[in-house]
Amino acid sequence: MNRTQKAAVVDGLRAKSESASIAVVADFKGMPVEEMLRLRVKLREAGGELVIVKNTLARIAFTEGKHDAIKDMFRENCAVAIGYEDPVAVAKACTDFARTSKKFALKHGSLEGKVLTAAQLEDLAKLPSKPEMLAKALGTMNAVPTNFVSLFANIMRGMLYALKAIEEQKKAA
Repeated sequence: MNRTQKAAVVDGLRAKSESASIAVVADFKGMPVEEMLRLRVKLREAGGELVIVKNTLARIAFTEGKHDAIKDMFRENCAVAIGYEDPVAVAKACTDFARTSKKFALKHGSLEGKVLTAAQLEDLAKLPSKPEMLAKALGTMNAVPTNFVSLFANIMRGMLYALKAIEEQKKAA
């Protein structure tokens, strides 16, 4: 690889990392191509992608960027999973794949510039996804007016039952 090709790789990775919300670094030493393809498909479905690049080029690409905190942690064989939309979905895809694969292991990551250990990435993966959290928040916000309306409906219903009982009492008398 000559200098211009290396510069192109660095620029491409720098652009990807700047638009990414999460970067997960993992070890993939000895991983078969078929497994790597399955991982790429899982990450693509989660709104991310897998990038394999030399450690020196990765260090240069991540320097002075959003994920600058992990630039010095590239050692041995590293694959970088970059997530653009939902960081939880990418963390879930990586941790699920790491559980099933013997050759793929999480090392560390960066979420919006903050360093995450492998354990923290697994904790992040346990969180509900963004659509689930939005649905729960909307459900909670919707419960307040619904309960308020049903409370007043019950008051009115009780009053109507009392008036109906009085009416029936007067008819009987």
